[in-house]
Amino acid sequence: MVKRLFDIFAASLGLLLLSPAILIIAWLVCRKLGSPVFFRQTRPGKDGKPFPMVKFRTMLDATDKHGNPLPDDQRMTRFGSFLRSTSLDELPELWNVLKGDMSLVGPRPLLMEYLPLYSKEQFRRHEVRPGVTGWAQVNGRNAISWEDKFRLDVWYVDNRSLWLDLKILFLTVSKVLVRDGISGEGEVTMSRFTGSEERSGERNG
Repeated sequence: MVKRLFDIFAASLGLLLLSPAILIIAWLVCRKLGSPVFFRQTRPGKDGKPFPMVKFRTMLDATDKHGNPLPDDQRMTRFGSFLRSTSLDELPELWNVLKGDMSLVGPRPLLMEYLPLYSKEQFRRHEVRPGVTGWAQVNGRNAISWEDKFRLDVWYVDNRSLWLDLKILFLTVSKVLVRDGISGEGEVTMSRFTGSEERSGERNG
């Protein structure tokens, strides 16, 4: 309850104080990338329940001759890369926090298609609301492996507290300022998750 009250207070204050910046970014996205301004995608929330997550759009809607989206590195612009590296594209997620879909701190909500690929232990990351930032984000972000990221997520689930959340929020600011761990090696963001060794072991067993 304390965590939820803190989320509501902080998200409301953030939306109020950052509203000028949000409006300016929205105008720039519309001008440089076109509409829609926001990127909406269904992501798994607490207990894997789907919700519509909203971010600022960072890529062009460029497709090949068959209508399929071009690779991320061909659709990403300098402006979009700047939004991602500074995490400004995440600001609209404060609305998700206010609605109760997300928390300020928690495991990042990934793709719905990843749900059946998790091991039983990895799925425990969904025991709490997903976060705008999290323990994995301040300990490597996209520069660490999926296995390490999920281990950090589950560690947070088992050790979460208001003080840990405050520590993560403080560390997030410093990570954003130095733009650390923005992408995986050789990737625009992070390579896709195709399943874990733990999950393979469970299937074989």
